[in-house]
Amino acid sequence: MQIAIIGAGFAGLSSAKVLSQVGFEVTVYEKAPDVGGVWSATRRYPGVRTQNDKGTYALSDFPMPPDYPEWPSGEQVQRYLADYVRHVGLEPSLRLGTEVVSVRPAADGESWSVTTRDVTTGESDTRTFDRVVVANGIFSEPLVPAFPGLEEFTACGGRVCASSDFHDVAEAAGRDVVVVGYGKSSCDVSIPISDVAASTHLVARELLWKMPRRLGGVLNYKFLMLTRMGEGLFRYIRPRGFERFLHGPGDAVRRRLLSGVQAVATRQLRLRDLDLVPRGTFEDIARSTVSLATHGFYERVADGVITVHRDRVVARLLEDDGRPHVELSDGTLLPADLVVCGTGFRQVVPFLDEDLQRRITDERGNFVLYRQIKPIDVPGMYFAGYNSSFFSPLSAEMAAVWIAHDLLGDLLLPSPDDQRRHVDERLRWMEERTRGQHARGTNVIPFSMHNIDEVLSDVGVDVGPVTRALQWLLPIDPGSYRHVTAHLLATSDAARATAART
Repeated sequence: MQIAIIGAGFAGLSSAKVLSQVGFEVTVYEKAPDVGGVWSATRRYPGVRTQNDKGTYALSDFPMPPDYPEWPSGEQVQRYLADYVRHVGLEPSLRLGTEVVSVRPAADGESWSVTTRDVTTGESDTRTFDRVVVANGIFSEPLVPAFPGLEEFTACGGRVCASSDFHDVAEAAGRDVVVVGYGKSSCDVSIPISDVAASTHLVARELLWKMPRRLGGVLNYKFLMLTRMGEGLFRYIRPRGFERFLHGPGDAVRRRLLSGVQAVATRQLRLRDLDLVPRGTFEDIARSTVSLATHGFYERVADGVITVHRDRVVARLLEDDGRPHVELSDGTLLPADLVVCGTGFRQVVPFLDEDLQRRITDERGNFVLYRQIKPIDVPGMYFAGYNSSFFSPLSAEMAAVWIAHDLLGDLLLPSPDDQRRHVDERLRWMEERTRGQHARGTNVIPFSMHNIDEVLSDVGVDVGPVTRALQWLLPIDPGSYRHVTAHLLATSDAARATAART
């Protein structure tokens, strides 16, 4: 069976490794000239680092190098993935610098016609594959707002770009810079910008709760958020086991714990002094993702190096006195030679036609994927990495194992109608819980382990009660899941042996 994999980030590479080990022939297409996905040199902004520590942000059979810092840089993550390619021998399967232009059903109705374009030469090629794995990432297209006055702004020398398109901090040297957004990329990129810019202003439509890397300067946040206990602090669609206590008789204890963390974070980051206390409670931190406080960000706000304009948006861009400016919703006028937008992403699959787009999404634009992996109405297509989580590398790898089992015919899945009811219930719950901030159904944060548990339950694998118990208190170790692929290989070997005998 020949399988096309679209994307060479964590999801695409782990899918290629798992599926090729089982015996399938894989071809990995990647538009960028290097592997890495969001960590590619073509998408990294200055100052980007992981949200996770290196121990939890890795694949099960390939830990991060011991000499890496606790929170690796974007360049180090990309290098790790390049090393992974060499480690598992994926080089012959890679087609870097190759954009997938279209994926459509082939004439036989059972396979897929994949058309690609070489980004250097422009040459096109079309091949037929038995199956397709979409691993283009949920952060596929930067979302830059359509600011009024953009033409006037650029005509007088201003520039607007997404944070993922800002690669050289020298572009900000001596300039007035406005950063839009308050998420990870906005706060991260404002640090190197403020090192060289004449002024750095950050415009935040809504303040988010941030988690210090070390709470109280002592307790590493991974012991709070990257454990089953941390996940259990937030109510799942159906609480189970000890979670039923936490969200039942123990709810007061749970709330006190969260409010205690909120109080420490507020004091440690000096949020009251800086007038940067978000609305709502600390429980909102997991609405769409958990954002770590960027090292040095609040210190620079306190020193006046970075100015935060809270609860405001950019009303328009304009020319004033011959120079580019930004006008905020409260009338504030800021000089702005450069506007860097950390305003999120559009999740798009541009190589699928309208009919396929309609069949993989619902009327609200959410991806209708069973287990965040398999479209209900599109046989032969899978999605990897659409279960973005606290442990995205591990989640993507476990999804790859699920795909392999399904391709081998090992999964006993519910009927299509039952799958559809299951997905629709989850999507509506996610929309309500996150107030619409759930990345069109592809983000399972903070319920990362619940998703992994459910994926593995379908393939009949578990980490065992001892490991599960330890995970309540200790950060998740991807190495604990190394046996999952070994189980898959043993299953596929047994299937081949049975087929040979018959």
